Amino acid sequence: MVITIGFSPCPNDTFIFDALVNGKIDTDEFKFEPVLEDVETLNRRALEGKLDITKLSFPAYFKTDDTYSLLNAGSALGKGVGPLLIANSVKQFSETDINSASIVLPGIHTTANLLFSFAYPHAKNKVFKVFHEIEDTVAHGEAELGVIIHENRFTYGQKGLHKVLDLGEYWETKMNVPIPLGGIVIKKELGAEMYLKINELIRKSLQYSFDHYPAVSGYVKEHAQTMSEAVMRRHIELYVNDYSLDLGNEGRKAVEVLRTVFEKEVE
Repeated sequence: MVITIGFSPCPNDTFIFDALVNGKIDTDEFKFEPVLEDVETLNRRALEGKLDITKLSFPAYFKTDDTYSLLNAGSALGKGVGPLLIANSVKQFSETDINSASIVLPGIHTTANLLFSFAYPHAKNKVFKVFHEIEDTVAHGEAELGVIIHENRFTYGQKGLHKVLDLGEYWETKMNVPIPLGGIVIKKELGAEMYLKINELIRKSLQYSFDHYPAVSGYVKEHAQTMSEAVMRRHIELYVNDYSLDLGNEGRKAVEVLRTVFEKEVE
């Protein structure tokens, strides 16, 4: 049985799914057909119900939970892992400054956008770009502020950019739960038995990578483009953790807390 599975080319996702899609573990009767895209493209595909299994931002999940069920394995969730609000100036930005500033974000359906809106509900001057374009957009003065995710947490200082606020830290302080960034979902129409099988295969795939770490596989390197191995490891160590093996009660609670914020945002 061929199953389509969408995830990003970022090291945390390729680390999780490497063994699953490359035959490093026994996947029984299943053959997985990977679709690698940036998270906002995956969000849009999920809204159209195009993939059997997919990574997506949690706000996109909240919009599609009539079609998809959240798996316990594979999520990106944790503490100290949130997006950063950055500027190309060391000036102190007041809330009033931020409310009127031009801000570039990685996608309207992303958790980064929701966390920014949680911190600054009156900031409306937003534009959206693919996440890896945001650093340069701010560095070149095309926007006053930007919200960065993924490996850009480790590289923005090299481009002379400065942190204005850690949006994840703000969330943790206010809500006292981990930061739910992205989840792995499966189409409900595939049924409960398939849900359990796929969840266990993803868990085994991740455990395989954990068992061989700190080695970084060729699959991870292939999709990490120009990223150094040191940055790949920092990326993996930040975004892949015990919640990725199993959300557990704490992880599920954090997702539901984020859902309440999302529902207020869309009222």
